[in-house]
Amino acid sequence: MDDRCATGGERVAPPAVPGPEGRLVTAIRIPVRIVVLVLVVPVRMLWDLLVVSGRVLRDTVVRPAGRALLWLGRALLVWPAVGVWRYVVVPLGTLLGLLGRVLLVGPAVWLYRRVLTPLGHAVVRVCRGFGAGAVWVYAHVLTPLGHVLGWLLKAAGLVPAVLVAGGYAVASRIVRYLVVVPGVWLYTWVLRPVGRALAWCARGAAQVIVLAVTGVGAALYRTVRVLVVLPVLATWRWVLVPVARVLAIVAREAGEALGHAWRVAGRISRAVGRFLGTAFRWLFVEPLRWVYRTMLTPVGHVLRDAVLRPAAQAARSAGRAVRQALAGARETARQVRADVRRALFGAPWEKEAVGGRELTDGETRTLEQRVRRETFPPTRG
Repeated sequence: MDDRCATGGERVAPPAVPGPEGRLVTAIRIPVRIVVLVLVVPVRMLWDLLVVSGRVLRDTVVRPAGRALLWLGRALLVWPAVGVWRYVVVPLGTLLGLLGRVLLVGPAVWLYRRVLTPLGHAVVRVCRGFGAGAVWVYAHVLTPLGHVLGWLLKAAGLVPAVLVAGGYAVASRIVRYLVVVPGVWLYTWVLRPVGRALAWCARGAAQVIVLAVTGVGAALYRTVRVLVVLPVLATWRWVLVPVARVLAIVAREAGEALGHAWRVAGRISRAVGRFLGTAFRWLFVEPLRWVYRTMLTPVGHVLRDAVLRPAAQAARSAGRAVRQALAGARETARQVRADVRRALFGAPWEKEAVGGRELTDGETRTLEQRVRRETFPPTRG
């Protein structure tokens, strides 16, 4: 039956089967794992102990301290900053903005609208007038004058131009027959043959040097290959590669043994931790719980019912009596102070009761009542 997928129809490759391990790997694996397990178990137990201690420290010390520091930071920094921003900076900024709007923006807008804008319009009009005058002067005065000057300069420069052209033609003929023609003849019949002869000599010398360097390089290559390369290659192939393979096997097995030992040590450490926890529970926690439940709790209930509750009720009754006595003493002292003040300074003046704003049926406001009240104010009794 063809091994194909049910959906795509592609051939599925069979899983790779690892090859058989050599005797060297089998001989190295067991001792390495034993040694690594013996070395890793104490380290793993110490690591688990540190992890448990760290978790307990985090839950009991670090986290409450962090929350306290967070609350303290809020109380000392955030809340004062929010209060300063809300009740100082924002009102001060609003006041400064209002002052700036009244003292700066308003006068600046008025100055721009009432002074600078009319002044700018006047300056633009003056500049437009000057520009129109300058354009008229350029078109009707400077342009005709420039044309006249140009015609005069052309007429004055025609004679020198003819003289310069004739002198250039004569000079070019003299330079051609006295300099260029002799130079071309010298290059063609003297310098070119000499240069070809020198180039042929240099090419032959270069070939001789290349042959000499090639022979010396071949000899050095043979010597270095026999004396250096072949020994190094043999050392690499027959010494370093086998040693490296053995070291790689040892390192791989050590790594695998370390991982296996770490897992086994974790299980051992977990079992030891559970045994110690169970022993601590049955040796300390359960006896203390039994003592608390069977001895301390009944004794505490008896003390609560026979001693603490009656004492609390007696204390509450005494406190209530003391509060009543203090309240009576305060009231007596208040009455004594009032009698002494009345005996020394007389009775206090009582304000006249004023009726409501609305009048009852049959009553009216009159000017006579108001004048009588202002003329004859009520006196103290």
